[in-house]
Order: sequence, then structure tokens, then C-alpha cells
Amino acid sequence: MKIFDCVPYFDENMMLDLRFNILNEYVSKFVIVEQLYTHSGEKKKQNFDINNFKKFKDKIEYFLIEDEPKDLHNIDINDTNHLGLKRLNSLKRINIQYNKLKQGVLNADDNDLIMVSDCDEIPNINNLDLKNLNNEIILFKQKIFYYKFNLLHENIDWYGTKACKKKKLKSFEWLKYIKNKKYPFWRLDTLLSNNKYININTVNEGGWHFTNIKDYKDVYYKLTNYGEHNEFETSGLSSDDINNLIKNKELYFNHKLDKTDPNKYSSKIKLKKIQDDVLPNFLIKNKSNYSKWFD
Repeated sequence: MKIFDCVPYFDENMMLDLRFNILNEYVSKFVIVEQLYTHSGEKKKQNFDINNFKKFKDKIEYFLIEDEPKDLHNIDINDTNHLGLKRLNSLKRINIQYNKLKQGVLNADDNDLIMVSDCDEIPNINNLDLKNLNNEIILFKQKIFYYKFNLLHENIDWYGTKACKKKKLKSFEWLKYIKNKKYPFWRLDTLLSNNKYININTVNEGGWHFTNIKDYKDVYYKLTNYGEHNEFETSGLSSDDINNLIKNKELYFNHKLDKTDPNKYSSKIKLKKIQDDVLPNFLIKNKSNYSKWFD
């Protein structure tokens, strides 16, 4: 059985290199898809360069999406629903990037394992029982970190990486949006659902979500251009605000609050500095190379 690691890419060269190094001993093929528009629709340059990852060159298959989706909504800022339409357009851009990943697994065998993650969601394959996967959908329960590799958001678990065998794969969009829980056998609604499943295998200690390990200006750029930029627009937060939050080790929003809650972007939840032993072995052994990104 081979493992295909499939990732939509934006500009995260450091994170992508870290990902390659952590997963290299397990993964047979890294599939990377980049598009020339941000999720907000801003034109961007091509950031991926195979020469930055020469060590892994033979394992990487890269695809570039040059055009916008054809069915985007026209946005009128005077429309009371314009922020909702911006979100729908973001999802269209996100989903064409996810589904382009299928080009990289066309030659995979039925029993090969297909994983999908965002670039900064790194699965812990060492905790996955590769000999007893059966036909399950696999969810990786991950710790989530912000701004620095050792600043943990301890009040939430993250299910970023998801996986299944090639023969089970309907689409990458389908796999990414599967609900993050195992439903009991008596839940008959799962029989008709496309995102609720009984046959789920959750990998505890399933990896690390290293989100926004960036300079504050780069964090701000990401937040104004990522999938939920429409929500961030309403926060009123500036790049200086983001800088202060990073300095104070505070989150800029509360994951557990609904997007319509006015307190969502004023949470200032404190991050917890943790010991290195919960981090990937590669990162610990090479900590000096990433010293800027440790608190």
C-alpha cells in the first residue's frame, strides 16, 4: 500500500518543507495544487518552485490552476447579502483546488491510502495502524498551534487531515468536508448523508495544525484573502491589531462561537506555551533551524 499526501498550496514554503521532511518516510507521492487567485479573488503570483524542494523532487507532482471558476457570483457591495456571496465564491475557488488534486492520484491503486490536508495540517502517520485500515474513513485528531510552533490552543481539537483508500474516494471535496465524528449505528440519517458516517477511524494524537506561523503582516494578508475573508472583513482588526495579539499570545477569534456572534473576533483567548516533546521529532531535532518560530 502506498500513501498519497495531497495538499492545496498558497505560499507556505517553510511549512511545506517541514511537511515533506516529517512525512517523507511514509509517503510515496506528494500531490500539490496551487491556483493563481486567492480565495478572495485577488490575483497572485505563482509561489511554488520545485527547486526549493530538491530533496523531494522525485516524489512531488505539482499542478497549477490559472483560471477562476466559471460560475462565480457577481458581487454588488450594496447587496445586503454581498458578504454571503463572497463566501460562496471562496468555496468555489477552494473546491476547484481540492478537486484538482485527483489528477495526482489517477495512477493510485484501489487500496492505496489517499490523504488530504491543508498545508499546515500535518498528520502523525506513526500513530496510524497501516495494517488494519479496512475500508474506513480516517480522521486525524490534531493539536492546534498559533503563531509559534510551541503555542498551543488547548481548548479545541482539530480534525484537519482526512484519509481513505482510493476505492472509497468520491472526491477530495467530499473527503475534506466529512463530519468530524463517528455516528452510532442507529443513526439512519447516515444512510442518506454524504458527510455523516458510521465507519470512521479516529487517530488520536493524530498530528499538528501549525496555523499562522508567520510574520504578523503575512498573517493579516492571509486572513484578508483566505476562505473566510468575508467574516474577517467584519472584525475591524488591522495588521497592528494582529501584531499585538501575537505579542500577547492571544487568539484573534473564538472557534466555538457562531460566525454571527459579535464577540467572535474579540475573544483574546490565551495560548499556552508547551514542552517540545509533543512536537514532531524532526522539528525537535532541527529546532535551531526554526528558532524564530519558537516562543
